Amino acid sequence: MDNPVIDADTASSWHAVSACEDLIRSGKVDTRLLGQQICVEHVKDQRFRASTKAVGGSAGHGQGRDLPLLSRYGFIWVCMGAPAADLFELKEYALPGRRNVNAGTFGVRVSAARAVENFLDMGHFAFVHPGYLGDEPFTEIVEYNVEVTGDQREILATECKSFRSRRSDADTAGSNIVYTYRVMSPFCSLLTMPSQVDPSQSDVVAIFAQPMEQESCRVHMLLSVVDNLNNDGSIRRFQQTIFGQDKPILENQVPRRLPLDPRSETPIRADKSGIVYRRWLQQKGVTFGVIPAGS
Repeated sequence: MDNPVIDADTASSWHAVSACEDLIRSGKVDTRLLGQQICVEHVKDQRFRASTKAVGGSAGHGQGRDLPLLSRYGFIWVCMGAPAADLFELKEYALPGRRNVNAGTFGVRVSAARAVENFLDMGHFAFVHPGYLGDEPFTEIVEYNVEVTGDQREILATECKSFRSRRSDADTAGSNIVYTYRVMSPFCSLLTMPSQVDPSQSDVVAIFAQPMEQESCRVHMLLSVVDNLNNDGSIRRFQQTIFGQDKPILENQVPRRLPLDPRSETPIRADKSGIVYRRWLQQKGVTFGVIPAGS
């Protein structure tokens, strides 16, 4: 497709494009980012390189433009322009006694913003993920707090209470969970919840949505957990089951881009984070993968 006009915020942001372990195993990943073909290569040890595809050529091997690159939190991050800031902080990742698991990468035929909005929506837990994230009749979402941080860089939702049927494959009893949601950049979000093993610590589930095209993305998933009950394979399978339930729901949404017009917002309690998220994208001037208000 023709390269779209990319808004300044999206062009200057960091985007996850591959898990480090996947790139080291394959040596090279050809993928798309913001409507452009890019190549990410494992050079040596923990050294990596990213470049655009040259006109009439192939990505990599010096034929395109070198791109800013970071290796952090087990993923490769690329910026298509000049980075406006360093990557967000994820303090839990470096804490001792923690399992950091790459839960997989999933192609989805919706925009990255659509994927993030779905991640923020607690209202679908009981209906889309019965026996996992919720169950009927536990469908009520009680009032919770959502705010944009003072520097306007992030969104934070706290006191997000929901009944959860299972925490993992090893869990057999449901419980009420208090989640905290954080949107670190337009296409990256995470939730935290008290660890099942040590409630004084938090488990983290993060999604890093790679905006490939205006209406397609890849969702990279990271879990950072305190867990001596499940092996990495079990942790990964559980999360992949959850996303497998989400994917057909996401891909049936119309339009595939996220509308930002206030008239498209549904003023219900469960959608409170989504409403703040859409307004925040509009204020930041994000246009990639969304339908701006007034369009």
